[in-house]
Amino acid sequence: MNTLMLSLLFLLLTLVLFYANQALHKRHPHFLLTPAICTSAILIVIVQATSTPFATYFGETRWLPWLLGPATVAFALPIFQERKLIRKHWLALSLGSCAGIVASVAATLLLDRLLGVHGDMARSLLARSVSTPFALEASRHMGGSAQLTGIFVVMTGLFGLMLGKPLLKLLPLRMRIARGAPYGAAAHGFGLSVARRVGTEEGAVASLTMIFSGVVTVLLAPLLGHLLG
Repeated sequence: MNTLMLSLLFLLLTLVLFYANQALHKRHPHFLLTPAICTSAILIVIVQATSTPFATYFGETRWLPWLLGPATVAFALPIFQERKLIRKHWLALSLGSCAGIVASVAATLLLDRLLGVHGDMARSLLARSVSTPFALEASRHMGGSAQLTGIFVVMTGLFGLMLGKPLLKLLPLRMRIARGAPYGAAAHGFGLSVARRVGTEEGAVASLTMIFSGVVTVLLAPLLGHLLG
């Protein structure tokens, strides 16, 4: 079988597994059945078992990560639908997003000092809390590794899925915007999916904070990279 045909088969397999996993997760919403975890694990096993080079798998499936850009832009729809709410609380949302960025940078600098996380790894960690298209662009300006950044973004999102609800239950947050903002600021698209299940306002606020945090992170990327030398 030629490389192109094998790559197309992997594209079809990825789509089938994802949508089957998504349907299963809706019926049985267990953390381990989350498509980002379960589908990825199955694909890793198949690729390893068949000794398929990553370049072959990525050949035609490269269109899937490319869709992350348009998908991020599509988050503007719930923002537009909830524009009155956003105009009313724009200052609190902006400050909340900035606080999330500061917390992320502070945690990375702390790891840099305590654990010796230097160089590419530290720069790649800085952009972990924003959506993948923003994170990759920011990492490029910081001098980080796109591969490491992608891994850290997924890990951050999964922690947001796993710990988001328990942590928010411990915090005395009564306003719906206060419950939605942390998901978008700290766990990007993964957090947004949880926030949308909580409520429409929470989802809209999570979309706003995710996009705002991403834009600010990209704009500040050269400065943030300079902080780590």
